[in-house]
Formats: sequence, C-alpha cells, structure tokens
Amino acid sequence: MPYIWSDVGDARQMRATPHRSLPRKGFVWFIGITASLLCLPLLAVLGNVILWALLPFMLAAIAAIWWAIELSYRSGTSEEILRITPERITVTRLDPDGAKREWSANPYWIRATIRPGPVDDYLTLTGDHESGREIELGAFLTPEERRDLQRDVNRELARIRGTG
Repeated sequence: MPYIWSDVGDARQMRATPHRSLPRKGFVWFIGITASLLCLPLLAVLGNVILWALLPFMLAAIAAIWWAIELSYRSGTSEEILRITPERITVTRLDPDGAKREWSANPYWIRATIRPGPVDDYLTLTGDHESGREIELGAFLTPEERRDLQRDVNRELARIRGTG
C-alpha cells in the first residue's frame, strides 16, 4: 500500500507516496541491457565508417531513455501527509520541486468523498466551513487505493470525533 497510517502522540497520521515499480537497482540493469541490445546492430558495421554515423543516434536513444526515467523518479518524490487530531485536520503536500503546501480545518466538519473529477474516483476532503475549500487527496494513487483511503480517512475522522 503506498500509504501508511501511524500514531504520533494524540494524532493519527497518514503518509502517502507514489508507487515506484522500477527500483534504482532495476534501473541500472534496464539501462545496461538496453544499451547492450541497442549496440548489437553496431557489431555488423564494426570497422566501417557507418559505425560513426550510427553511434550518435544510439547514444542519443540511451540518453533519452535515461532522462525519461530520471524525470519519472523526480516526479515520484512527491508526498502527502494527513494528520488528524481532535482539534485539527492538516494536509501537507510536498511537491517534487520542493514546494510545501498546507491546508487545515476543524475535523468535525470534514469528510472524505469520491466524486467525478479529472481522474477516476477523485478523492477530496470537503465540508470545511472555515475556508470553504475542497482539496484533492491521493492524486497519485490508483482508483482502488483512493477508495480504500476514503474509507480509512472517514473511519479515522469518526473515531477522532467519538462517533465511530
């Protein structure tokens, strides 16, 4: 599960991170195997001037694959932290560019809802009468994980209020 619940003092905290299907060790193997397979056709032109014409394109292809996977790793550094206490619910979002955004409200009025949106099973925290805002939660989770998270958040909110 890409999100984990824990107890921190009198608060209940959830930390969510994007799933990474290719670990760093797998990345090294993938680049090595890809480079080897792309260089195989070069064996046929070894010792020929054509080798020098094809080599830059092979290197550019490997560099492009490397760059794309590194970009994916950088986007995977985002994180969401949901903290629920009897007095406050706080969501802290750490973006890949290092920006930190925070939102908080009285947990008595908040509920996690799934509604139509830009992604399937769009999960939001709604009901904040203080600011009137609605925020998205778990944007990088799968639809099934967002449904599970909605149930978990509503259960924790009910428990903190003493109604569940």
